[in-house]
Amino acid sequence: MPLRPMTLADIEPALALWQRCAGLGLSAADSPCALKKFLERNPGLSFVVEEAGQVVGTILGGQDGRRGFFYHLAVAPEKRRQGLGERLVTAALAAMREQGIQKCHILVFQTNDEGQQFWQKVGWKLRPEIDLLSFDVEPSQGQCPC
Repeated sequence: MPLRPMTLADIEPALALWQRCAGLGLSAADSPCALKKFLERNPGLSFVVEEAGQVVGTILGGQDGRRGFFYHLAVAPEKRRQGLGERLVTAALAAMREQGIQKCHILVFQTNDEGQQFWQKVGWKLRPEIDLLSFDVEPSQGQCPC
């Protein structure tokens, strides 16, 4: 199955896939408008896997100039356990390495057992000494200001 960089044309198929994947949290930050801005700001760090013209896997990657971040690693439930997730992670990490990023993080819901197992199986370490705190700079109205 071909793996390639994610394009703007992949936003809608990616959203459809993400909505099918349990344990993956979506918010207003995942609107087509917001995703377009994200991909434009982080070129070459997000990837898709296709089968028969259908997106069956994605990884959304970004960086802040210092650290990399992954959002929404997703593989269609019927395509799991075929190495697609690892291929997506490997491609995205290689792209980050090319951009000079030395460390990458991912947020995984504590209730997402399958996600927790995957990331730890491929060598990622749980950081129990870190708590994530969030603040809504502008409360979401469910729309992106595009």
